[in-house]
Amino acid sequence: MSIFQLDVRQTIIVAILVLYLGKYLTKQISFLRNFNIPDAVSGGVLASLIFGIFYAVFKFQIEFALYARDAFLIIFFTTIGISSKLKTLLKGGKPLLILLVTAVSYLFIQNLTGVGMAALMGLDLPIGLLSGSVALSGGHGTAIAWSPIFMNNYGIANASEIGIASATFGLVLGGIIGGPTAKFLIIRNRLRPNYQEQELAIGIKHNRRNVKIDYNTMLNSFLVIAAAIGLGLQINVLATLIGLKLPDFVACLLAGIILTNIMPLILKRFPWPTETPSLALISDLALGLFLAMSLMSLQLWTLADMGGAIAFLLLAQLLISTLYTIFIVFPVMGKNYNAAVISAGYSGLTLGATPTAIANMTAVTEQFGASPQAFIILPLVGAFFIDIANSFVIQKFLNFMS
Repeated sequence: MSIFQLDVRQTIIVAILVLYLGKYLTKQISFLRNFNIPDAVSGGVLASLIFGIFYAVFKFQIEFALYARDAFLIIFFTTIGISSKLKTLLKGGKPLLILLVTAVSYLFIQNLTGVGMAALMGLDLPIGLLSGSVALSGGHGTAIAWSPIFMNNYGIANASEIGIASATFGLVLGGIIGGPTAKFLIIRNRLRPNYQEQELAIGIKHNRRNVKIDYNTMLNSFLVIAAAIGLGLQINVLATLIGLKLPDFVACLLAGIILTNIMPLILKRFPWPTETPSLALISDLALGLFLAMSLMSLQLWTLADMGGAIAFLLLAQLLISTLYTIFIVFPVMGKNYNAAVISAGYSGLTLGATPTAIANMTAVTEQFGASPQAFIILPLVGAFFIDIANSFVIQKFLNFMS
């Protein structure tokens, strides 16, 4: 087998080409366009399939340098923080609590679904947990972190492969189902955004003309992003000293929130980039490149040995997640436009990861209109609170199985 290693520059070039591919597919295929499938998802999935065919037919493997992917993730979450004004945060207080309770409750349902399916198929029960909140709500990082425990304490020899396989397919399913779910809810309930003229937090609304993006607004955005990232990394250093280890992107999200609600009061003449098309465009680009790199680098051939069992587990999770989103999440969040956008994100959150959730919401808002509340409360739930709650829920299930 031949391995071709790409450096960071070449990896970014391929990711850009993957985004071009996704945009072309969206333009040519009405399903992708009508149901708000993110460009990075359609392009990334097709690219990973092409690379998988190269491996299967020619025994030729491409390895990517993914250091830049983590940088794009940090940039993206920093822009979310910079877009979060205090007045909107305060409005999101009650919905944030409601979504948090709803999301934590679903962790139990998700694991019961996985364990129940594993029992029906005669699999070891911990496999159902691996294909539950460990890999789906937790994502690749949580799956990798917990795999040694499943391997050493519960005898699941291929725990890492099962977790990564579940997280991988969950990422794809989460990116595909969110847009159609939101469109169904919006059309069925004849919903309209409350912020018709407000700038999007991420991206620019489809078919919009005369968008003002110039040198100064871009420069201001880059300066504030860099300052927020610096503050966020220092926050994480301080948090580590008191025994609280946050992911860097969460600390930078918090730093963005702090700066955007304090600095405009101090530097009154500085044109702060919140709610500018420049910041929204940077945010959209960072998210797109992160997802493109994540999906195009999937080594699908490593999942071939997982068999149909994992597929049935994930199909059951997809069904339960969709039903829960439509009949529980959407009603408790208010049955309005914000609730529909949050539903798109929640589908991605429960099956893939927070970036997938936000990509879903971005695709929906670019077609239908802004939902600033959704872009505040869902990242806070998905990138911070849910990971903490998930650890306790996983441990509870493991204790029950012991």
